[in-house]
Amino acid sequence: MSHPVLAGVDGSEHSATAADWAAREAALRGLPLRLFHAFPSLPGTVVPRPALDRLRDVGARMLERMVTGLVDRYPDVEVRGEQADDAPAPALLAAARTAGLLVVGTRGTGGFDGLAVGSVALRMAAAAPCPVVLVPRRPGAFAEGTRAEGGAARLVVGFDAHRPVGEAADFAFSAAEARGARLRVVQAWAFPAEAVSPMTLVVTEGDRATWEDQEVLRLSDALRGWREKYPRVTVRTDVMLLQPAEALLNASREAALLVVGRRTDPRAAEGRLGPVAHAVLHHARCPVAVVPHGG
Repeated sequence: MSHPVLAGVDGSEHSATAADWAAREAALRGLPLRLFHAFPSLPGTVVPRPALDRLRDVGARMLERMVTGLVDRYPDVEVRGEQADDAPAPALLAAARTAGLLVVGTRGTGGFDGLAVGSVALRMAAAAPCPVVLVPRRPGAFAEGTRAEGGAARLVVGFDAHRPVGEAADFAFSAAEARGARLRVVQAWAFPAEAVSPMTLVVTEGDRATWEDQEVLRLSDALRGWREKYPRVTVRTDVMLLQPAEALLNASREAALLVVGRRTDPRAAEGRLGPVAHAVLHHARCPVAVVPHGG
């Protein structure tokens, strides 16, 4: 990743947490950080000029405070603030075209208690052209860069050896390498079609073990290229007989970051989230990276 880290901010606690996470990521990767503020949505089709000027001034002061605070905490990171005279979602999507990573809070000033993920965050995860990290307001000690007792922090990536997604794997391995973290690669699997037939009344332990061994070998083979590319990353593989979202959520309970892929669809102007990404965004307690891919 060579382009800057972009963080959407709106003055909320969620966005402040996301901006700090983004600054830490920029420091780890040696990249500049752009803090981006867009005008909140206002009622009516025409907004009076004095109101626009006031919003611009309030936003500029908020950006100045955030830039100063982040520079104090991360003196090696080049931080600058930007504003856009547009609604948050379209403005962030446009800004993300020149970013290597977009970081947003799971919700902003327009959210309410009990709302897991806000509309702007969901739209970024579904449509941004670059990887997007959604950061909860309390991402936990592991997400703040601390180490697990007796070991390094841990990252989790969802992987399917039958349909490998190189973009998500590259993002996860490079993030683990930058942090000196362990990487847990999770593959969910289900019984094959031959297990469901009128001739099969029960699945024997022997059949289950055989099918699981095949999945383990297939996963090991699929990961060989990334293990060679990132030799410093300690990798653990888990093959789980669970639904993909459940497997990932179980594995990520104490993770610093959970990485999932998002298939891009050129026929859909706004993009979309698959069921697994949608589920983990609403239920994961750690930051979640959604990495677009064309496969």
